[in-house]
Amino acid sequence: MRAFNPSWPLRAAALFGAVFGALSIASGASVLFGGEMARTAGDYVPFVVWFNFLAGFAYVAAGVGLWFGRRWAVWLAVALAVATLATFAAFGIRAAGGAPFEPRTVWAMILRSATWVAIAYLGCRALGCGRRAAA
Repeated sequence: MRAFNPSWPLRAAALFGAVFGALSIASGASVLFGGEMARTAGDYVPFVVWFNFLAGFAYVAAGVGLWFGRRWAVWLAVALAVATLATFAAFGIRAAGGAPFEPRTVWAMILRSATWVAIAYLGCRALGCGRRAAA
């Protein structure tokens, strides 16, 4: 696999993304599989918690891949940004329909969305996504 040279901002974002992923796995597992957080989670939305839990594994993979300058990791970061925004939109539609939800979910999804849009942006900037090759 071809690699690129990640800048220090991308490396910092990669590290943040990987740690964010590990925390997402831990908090999601705690809510989904019991523990103290399950009792205090309130009106959580199951599909959002499942998405965040499963995406946590991809967050870690993307972070590690970006740290080492792997091209596939940039595209994974882009996919994670899109998937997170789509999940946030689905959550918004559900909440607008009157379903109960935890208000802190809104802030958590804003943080997740902003994080992965920023990481995808930095990765694309480093990789040159969307630039055409010289003819």
